[in-house]
Amino acid sequence: MITIIPAIDLIAGQCVRLSQGNFDRSTVYAADPVVMAQQFAEAGIRRLHLVDLDGARTGSVKQIDVLEKIAAATDLVIDFSGGIKSVADLNRVFSAGAAIAGIGSFAVRQPDTFLEWMDLFGSEKILLGADVRDEKLALKGWTEQSNIPLIDFVIPLYQQGMRHLFCTDISADGMLQGTATDLYKELLHQFPDLQLIASGGTASIQDIEALEAAGCTGVIIGKAIYEGLITLNDLKKFSA
Repeated sequence: MITIIPAIDLIAGQCVRLSQGNFDRSTVYAADPVVMAQQFAEAGIRRLHLVDLDGARTGSVKQIDVLEKIAAATDLVIDFSGGIKSVADLNRVFSAGAAIAGIGSFAVRQPDTFLEWMDLFGSEKILLGADVRDEKLALKGWTEQSNIPLIDFVIPLYQQGMRHLFCTDISADGMLQGTATDLYKELLHQFPDLQLIASGGTASIQDIEALEAAGCTGVIIGKAIYEGLITLNDLKKFSA
Protein backbone atom coordinates (compact mmCIF):
# COMPACT_ATOMS: atom_id res chain seq x y z
CA MET A 1 0.00 0.00 0.00
CA ILE A 2 1.42 3.36 -1.02
CA THR A 3 1.96 5.84 1.84
CA ILE A 4 0.16 9.17 1.53
CA ILE A 5 2.37 12.06 2.65
CA PRO A 6 0.77 15.53 2.65
CA ALA A 7 3.20 18.40 2.26
CA ILE A 8 3.41 21.58 4.27
CA ASP A 9 5.84 24.02 2.69
CA LEU A 10 6.81 26.91 4.95
CA ILE A 11 7.71 30.49 4.17
CA ALA A 12 7.80 32.90 7.13
CA GLY A 13 5.86 30.40 9.23
CA GLN A 14 2.97 30.10 6.80
CA CYS A 15 1.82 27.15 4.74
CA VAL A 16 2.40 27.94 1.06
CA ARG A 17 2.68 26.20 -2.29
CA LEU A 18 4.94 27.22 -5.13
CA SER A 19 4.34 26.66 -8.82
CA GLN A 20 7.26 24.94 -10.56
CA GLY A 21 9.53 25.91 -7.68
CA ASN A 22 9.15 29.63 -8.33
CA PHE A 23 9.24 31.68 -5.12
CA ASP A 24 7.54 34.54 -6.96
CA ARG A 25 4.58 32.26 -7.69
CA SER A 26 3.62 31.26 -4.16
CA THR A 27 0.14 30.96 -2.68
CA VAL A 28 -0.56 31.06 1.06
CA TYR A 29 -3.04 28.32 2.00
CA ALA A 30 -3.01 28.35 5.78
CA ALA A 31 -1.63 30.99 8.08
CA ASP A 32 -1.28 28.36 10.83
CA PRO A 33 0.47 25.19 9.63
CA VAL A 34 -0.13 23.55 13.02
CA VAL A 35 -3.88 23.60 12.41
CA MET A 36 -3.33 22.15 8.95
CA ALA A 37 -1.20 19.34 10.38
CA GLN A 38 -3.85 18.60 12.99
CA GLN A 39 -6.45 18.25 10.24
CA PHE A 40 -4.23 15.73 8.48
CA ALA A 41 -3.78 13.74 11.69
CA GLU A 42 -7.50 13.80 12.47
CA ALA A 43 -8.18 12.39 8.99
CA GLY A 44 -6.00 9.37 9.70
CA ILE A 45 -2.86 10.54 7.89
CA ARG A 46 0.30 9.25 9.53
CA ARG A 47 3.14 10.97 7.62
CA LEU A 48 3.96 14.61 6.95
CA HIS A 49 6.48 16.21 4.59
CA LEU A 50 7.50 19.50 6.21
CA VAL A 51 9.69 21.76 4.08
CA ASP A 52 11.49 24.84 5.35
CA LEU A 53 11.62 26.79 2.08
CA ASP A 54 13.33 29.72 3.78
CA GLY A 55 15.96 27.30 5.02
CA ALA A 56 16.36 25.67 1.61
CA ARG A 57 16.88 29.03 -0.05
CA THR A 58 19.29 30.45 2.55
CA GLY A 59 21.14 27.26 3.52
CA SER A 60 20.24 27.60 7.20
CA VAL A 61 17.35 25.98 9.10
CA LYS A 62 14.73 28.65 9.85
CA GLN A 63 11.46 26.94 10.83
CA ILE A 64 12.47 24.77 13.78
CA ASP A 65 9.77 26.39 15.94
CA VAL A 66 7.01 25.28 13.55
CA LEU A 67 8.41 21.74 13.57
CA GLU A 68 8.34 21.72 17.38
CA LYS A 69 4.73 22.93 17.48
CA ILE A 70 3.50 20.37 14.94
CA ALA A 71 5.35 17.53 16.67
CA ALA A 72 3.83 18.55 20.01
CA ALA A 73 0.32 18.89 18.60
CA THR A 74 0.18 15.67 16.53
CA ASP A 75 1.53 12.14 16.37
CA LEU A 76 2.51 12.50 12.71
CA VAL A 77 5.76 10.93 11.51
CA ILE A 78 7.45 14.06 10.22
CA ASP A 79 10.20 14.29 7.65
CA PHE A 80 11.74 17.74 7.76
CA SER A 81 13.95 19.29 5.11
CA GLY A 82 15.45 22.64 4.19
CA GLY A 83 18.79 24.11 5.19
CA ILE A 84 20.23 21.11 7.02
CA LYS A 85 24.01 21.09 6.57
CA SER A 86 25.61 19.82 9.79
CA VAL A 87 25.32 17.18 12.50
CA ALA A 88 24.25 19.98 14.83
CA ASP A 89 21.38 20.79 12.47
CA LEU A 90 20.36 17.15 12.38
CA ASN A 91 20.40 16.92 16.16
CA ARG A 92 18.24 20.06 16.38
CA VAL A 93 15.75 18.71 13.88
CA PHE A 94 15.47 15.33 15.58
CA SER A 95 15.25 16.92 19.03
CA ALA A 96 12.46 19.17 17.77
CA GLY A 97 10.37 16.16 16.82
CA ALA A 98 11.24 15.10 13.29
CA ALA A 99 11.51 11.36 12.75
CA ILE A 100 13.32 11.76 9.43
CA ALA A 101 15.61 14.43 7.97
CA GLY A 102 15.46 15.19 4.26
CA ILE A 103 18.79 16.10 2.65
CA GLY A 104 18.92 17.51 -0.85
CA SER A 105 21.41 20.11 -2.09
CA PHE A 106 23.92 19.27 0.63
CA ALA A 107 24.05 15.64 -0.53
CA VAL A 108 24.84 16.80 -4.05
CA ARG A 109 27.72 18.98 -2.89
CA GLN A 110 29.05 16.69 -0.14
CA PRO A 111 27.96 13.10 -0.83
CA ASP A 112 30.62 11.60 1.43
CA THR A 113 29.31 13.57 4.40
CA PHE A 114 25.77 12.51 3.53
CA LEU A 115 26.88 8.88 3.68
CA GLU A 116 28.56 9.52 7.04
CA TRP A 117 25.26 10.89 8.36
CA MET A 118 23.48 7.79 7.10
CA ASP A 119 25.91 5.64 9.08
CA LEU A 120 25.68 7.87 12.14
CA PHE A 121 21.90 8.21 12.40
CA GLY A 122 20.73 5.16 10.43
CA SER A 123 19.55 4.99 6.84
CA GLU A 124 15.89 5.00 7.95
CA LYS A 125 16.29 8.50 9.42
CA ILE A 126 18.09 10.12 6.49
CA LEU A 127 15.95 10.71 3.40
CA LEU A 128 17.68 11.75 0.20
CA GLY A 129 15.85 14.44 -1.76
CA ALA A 130 16.38 14.90 -5.48
CA ASP A 131 14.71 17.85 -7.20
CA VAL A 132 14.89 17.62 -10.97
CA ARG A 133 14.14 19.59 -14.11
CA ASP A 134 14.51 17.62 -17.34
CA GLU A 135 16.03 14.82 -15.24
CA LYS A 136 18.87 17.07 -14.02
CA LEU A 137 19.29 18.22 -10.44
CA ALA A 138 18.19 21.61 -9.15
CA LEU A 139 19.68 22.95 -5.93
CA LYS A 140 19.19 25.49 -3.16
CA GLY A 141 15.42 25.37 -2.92
CA TRP A 142 15.15 24.88 -6.69
CA THR A 143 16.77 28.28 -7.36
CA GLU A 144 19.95 26.87 -8.96
CA GLN A 145 19.96 24.52 -11.95
CA SER A 146 22.81 22.05 -12.35
CA ASN A 147 23.90 19.86 -15.25
CA ILE A 148 24.09 16.75 -13.06
CA PRO A 149 21.90 13.90 -14.37
CA LEU A 150 19.66 12.38 -11.71
CA ILE A 151 20.73 8.80 -12.44
CA ASP A 152 24.44 9.68 -12.24
CA PHE A 153 23.87 11.31 -8.85
CA VAL A 154 21.98 8.36 -7.40
CA ILE A 155 24.31 5.56 -8.57
CA PRO A 156 27.21 6.00 -6.09
CA LEU A 157 24.89 6.68 -3.14
CA TYR A 158 22.80 3.61 -3.95
CA GLN A 159 25.98 1.55 -4.21
CA GLN A 160 26.88 2.74 -0.69
CA GLY A 161 23.54 1.69 0.81
CA MET A 162 21.16 4.60 0.23
CA ARG A 163 17.65 3.17 -0.16
CA HIS A 164 15.27 6.03 0.74
CA LEU A 165 14.69 8.75 -1.85
CA PHE A 166 12.04 11.32 -2.61
CA CYS A 167 12.15 12.74 -6.11
CA THR A 168 10.38 15.93 -7.13
CA ASP A 169 9.71 16.74 -10.76
CA ILE A 170 9.85 20.53 -10.51
CA SER A 171 8.22 21.09 -13.88
CA ALA A 172 5.14 19.26 -12.59
CA ASP A 173 5.16 20.59 -9.03
CA GLY A 174 2.13 22.70 -8.22
CA MET A 175 0.81 22.46 -11.76
CA LEU A 176 -1.81 19.73 -11.11
CA GLN A 177 -1.18 18.19 -14.53
CA GLY A 178 -0.04 14.70 -13.56
CA THR A 179 3.11 13.08 -12.28
CA ALA A 180 6.44 12.03 -13.81
CA THR A 181 5.51 8.36 -13.67
CA ASP A 182 7.92 7.41 -16.46
CA LEU A 183 10.81 8.98 -14.56
CA TYR A 184 9.92 7.02 -11.43
CA LYS A 185 9.64 3.79 -13.43
CA GLU A 186 13.11 4.44 -14.83
CA LEU A 187 14.53 5.02 -11.34
CA LEU A 188 12.99 1.82 -10.02
CA HIS A 189 14.25 -0.12 -13.03
CA GLN A 190 17.79 1.15 -12.39
CA PHE A 191 17.56 0.79 -8.59
CA PRO A 192 15.10 -2.03 -7.81
CA ASP A 193 15.51 -1.92 -4.01
CA LEU A 194 14.84 1.80 -3.80
CA GLN A 195 12.11 3.01 -1.47
CA LEU A 196 10.92 5.78 -3.77
CA ILE A 197 8.59 8.61 -2.78
CA ALA A 198 7.11 10.52 -5.72
CA SER A 199 6.55 14.25 -5.52
CA GLY A 200 5.10 16.82 -7.89
CA GLY A 201 2.01 17.05 -10.05
CA THR A 202 -0.34 14.63 -8.28
CA ALA A 203 -3.86 15.84 -9.10
CA SER A 204 -6.16 12.83 -8.72
CA ILE A 205 -6.69 9.47 -7.09
CA GLN A 206 -5.85 7.96 -10.48
CA ASP A 207 -2.41 9.59 -10.32
CA ILE A 208 -1.83 7.99 -6.91
CA GLU A 209 -2.94 4.59 -8.20
CA ALA A 210 -0.58 4.90 -11.18
CA LEU A 211 2.34 5.70 -8.87
CA GLU A 212 1.47 2.73 -6.69
CA ALA A 213 1.34 0.49 -9.76
CA ALA A 214 4.74 1.83 -10.85
CA GLY A 215 6.24 0.69 -7.54
CA CYS A 216 6.50 3.94 -5.58
CA THR A 217 6.27 3.38 -1.83
CA GLY A 218 4.97 6.87 -1.08
CA VAL A 219 3.57 10.00 -2.67
CA ILE A 220 3.89 13.58 -1.46
CA ILE A 221 0.73 15.57 -2.16
CA GLY A 222 0.39 19.30 -1.70
CA LYS A 223 -1.63 21.58 -3.93
CA ALA A 224 -4.22 18.97 -4.92
CA ILE A 225 -5.29 18.73 -1.29
CA TYR A 226 -5.29 22.48 -0.71
CA GLU A 227 -7.27 23.09 -3.91
CA GLY A 228 -9.79 20.38 -3.04
CA LEU A 229 -9.05 18.15 -6.02
CA ILE A 230 -8.20 15.34 -3.61
CA THR A 231 -10.05 15.31 -0.30
CA LEU A 232 -8.79 13.83 2.93
CA ASN A 233 -11.78 11.50 2.79
CA ASP A 234 -10.65 10.30 -0.67
CA LEU A 235 -7.30 9.32 0.81
CA LYS A 236 -8.77 6.99 3.42
CA LYS A 237 -8.77 4.14 0.90
CA PHE A 238 -4.97 4.18 1.09
CA SER A 239 -4.86 3.90 4.89
CA ALA A 240 -3.39 0.68 6.17
